Amino acid sequence: MSAEITEGITEDAAEDVTEEVTEDTVEEVAEEAPVDERVSALEEEADIAADYLEELLDIASLGGEFDLDVEGDRATVSIVGAELQQLVGRNGEVLEALQELTRLAVYRETGERSRLMLDISGFRADKRSRLEALAAETVAEVKESGEPVSLKPMTPFERKVVHDAVAAAGLTSESEGVEPRRYVVVLPQ
Repeated sequence: MSAEITEGITEDAAEDVTEEVTEDTVEEVAEEAPVDERVSALEEEADIAADYLEELLDIASLGGEFDLDVEGDRATVSIVGAELQQLVGRNGEVLEALQELTRLAVYRETGERSRLMLDISGFRADKRSRLEALAAETVAEVKESGEPVSLKPMTPFERKVVHDAVAAAGLTSESEGVEPRRYVVVLPQ
């Protein structure tokens, strides 16, 4: 600072401004850093998962295009290809197993538990749409009747989609039962 600019500023005031800027800057950086680090970690999970799945597809002589993303607090990997229905299986059972194997591969590389979501040939995206429609119909039924409605048993993924859709519609829901027969109950207000 030049002498002209600092003439009217006391030493204490200059220190206060410096401390204030420094503390504010540190707080801003501290708030941004964990988010950036978390997104980077999720992107790394997606990359590890894609490498693992690409090796599996090569072993099975299958081809597919990979789409890697971060949605909320999860890494997502989508594989699209003409001959991949066998990797989905009946009711997504093979897809669920592949997702768990992929999560284990990520864990092996990072040492961190993964919540990665795998989709093949749009199976989960289609399922999500159908479940959101079911949730909307069920919410309407509960609002009209004032009585709780129980849905059929669902996987954890399916229940999560329904719980989120019910909450977005302003009602509450809960899961009841024991795996693999756990189901959602939509409650009136």
